[in-house]
Amino acid sequence: MSKRIRFLLVLALVGIGVYFIYPSVRWYFFVPEPMKKLAGQPREQVRDYARGRAQGDWTRLSDLGRTAPEADVPADLAFLVEKAESNLRRAKKDVPAKWTVRDISQAMPRRSEVFAEIENHYHGEIMDLKDLRSRAIQLGLDLSGGLSVTLEADIDSLETRLGHSPDSLERDDAVKRALEIITNRIDQFGTSEPQIRRGGAETILIEIPGDPDPERAKSFLMGKGSLNFHIVDEEATSKLIDFQRQNPGYSPDNPVFAVDFIPAGSVIRGYYQRDAYGIDQLVRYIVIFEDYHVDGLSGEHIRSAQVSRDPTNNRPTVNFVLDSEGGELFYNLTDKYREKSLAIVMDDRVKAYAQIQSAIRESVQITGFNQEEAQNLALVLRTAALPVNLTIANQQAVGPTMGRDAIDKALNASLLGFLLVVAFMLVCYKGAGINADIALFLNVFFMVATLSVFNFTLTLTSIAGIVLTVGMAVDANVIIFERIKEEYHLGKSAKASIEAGFSKAFWAIMDSNITTLIAAIFLSQLGKGPIQGFAITLSIGIITSMFTAIFVSRLIFDFRTDVMGMTKLSISWRRLQG
Repeated sequence: MSKRIRFLLVLALVGIGVYFIYPSVRWYFFVPEPMKKLAGQPREQVRDYARGRAQGDWTRLSDLGRTAPEADVPADLAFLVEKAESNLRRAKKDVPAKWTVRDISQAMPRRSEVFAEIENHYHGEIMDLKDLRSRAIQLGLDLSGGLSVTLEADIDSLETRLGHSPDSLERDDAVKRALEIITNRIDQFGTSEPQIRRGGAETILIEIPGDPDPERAKSFLMGKGSLNFHIVDEEATSKLIDFQRQNPGYSPDNPVFAVDFIPAGSVIRGYYQRDAYGIDQLVRYIVIFEDYHVDGLSGEHIRSAQVSRDPTNNRPTVNFVLDSEGGELFYNLTDKYREKSLAIVMDDRVKAYAQIQSAIRESVQITGFNQEEAQNLALVLRTAALPVNLTIANQQAVGPTMGRDAIDKALNASLLGFLLVVAFMLVCYKGAGINADIALFLNVFFMVATLSVFNFTLTLTSIAGIVLTVGMAVDANVIIFERIKEEYHLGKSAKASIEAGFSKAFWAIMDSNITTLIAAIFLSQLGKGPIQGFAITLSIGIITSMFTAIFVSRLIFDFRTDVMGMTKLSISWRRLQG
């Protein structure tokens, strides 16, 4: 491989690394702390924040319109100009060269339009921060704290499923299986190094590292692993919809709105759709037949579940394939009730309902979900149904498990060790030490970039794995440099010594690193928690250190000999032949 191709390859890898590291750098060094906290709040609080800011900005803009209409548009509201320009162009009116408050008012005369534009701006700002946080490296519980959730088993639901009162062994088995399923879901949701363990006899404790976002806890409990399909009682639904029009504020739980047209065997359920903030909003109530349904499809009967998009409207769909028994159940229902409406019910909430056009057997496609909801639902379906319903008994933010002083000392020790290694290479190997240090910095850079790709959670043990890898990377350079010195001492030229040194040291480096890599891989698969984090960073570091020590360091040497014309090596304090 030519030097130019090797250089372009390293340059491309550096560019890719910058792309993946940028979210972490921006999140931890450029996002103000109050905005970080806001990005970790649930959707309801994000909505309240956006609407509160929009109300304040609207009031300020209105006051300016009355007192100083010729004033320039405030800098923090400059985003309104784009929407105002669009309105004027659609109306085929002249666009002003310099925008004033009056111009904005004339281009956007309706208060609702201005308010909505400002609200969308702040909402988009927070959602962008949430997305940035999700792409940044997360800090573990020992470094930054996280979210502590206590889940409690609903024994009444277990009794309903079993058909009898469960004994102690059945309760224990149900909680154990629920623990395994929750662990699988959290791992697939991309949360690294969660601490999951049994609490009491009927509780599960979960500690999730990173910013305390309550939505994360709700996501892996979404639907409690269940999804039901009910036939809609269309006659009763039609009457109920008319009743709701005549009685605004209707609720089936309010005795003031008692209705007498709901037949036995039918129940009222709310039909919900998610708003722009991802919050379920009640649209209306409908009536479904409680007995005419297919349930239990979320576990043993589902062979696969994937998310795709409807080609006609580009909306997310969840497609799942049933086994023969589940397919037969679904076929019998949809064949019997053709031309009737089928409701998709999750957590006693109707998410969507549509008319059955033809009988469906094994391949089922359902809609009515946004992208995030569809992905979460597909995951819940793939990971099987919970044997017992779980409820969130307690949820709270937790601080770092290590004291701030201990964290600072550990990080300072890691930094000091890294700097001492850099200094050692410069002192012992003179000019060649610069090559090693450049490779060393690139090694750490590539490690962090790789961890960023997988949204890895960084703990103190992970940092220890990085520091250990730095020492191993230096060890590879030491082996190479000592071989080069031996060849150079025999009287070979600088170029020949470099070529022989790398060639003869190659297999020694490969053998030592591969044996360590095998041990690290096994440790990452068998270990849990901090041990697994240490093993993963060590495995990644071994691969990047071999690449930088053998590939990058050689490229720098070749550049200095072939391009810069170097004929003497600066690699030792001893006087060498050359």
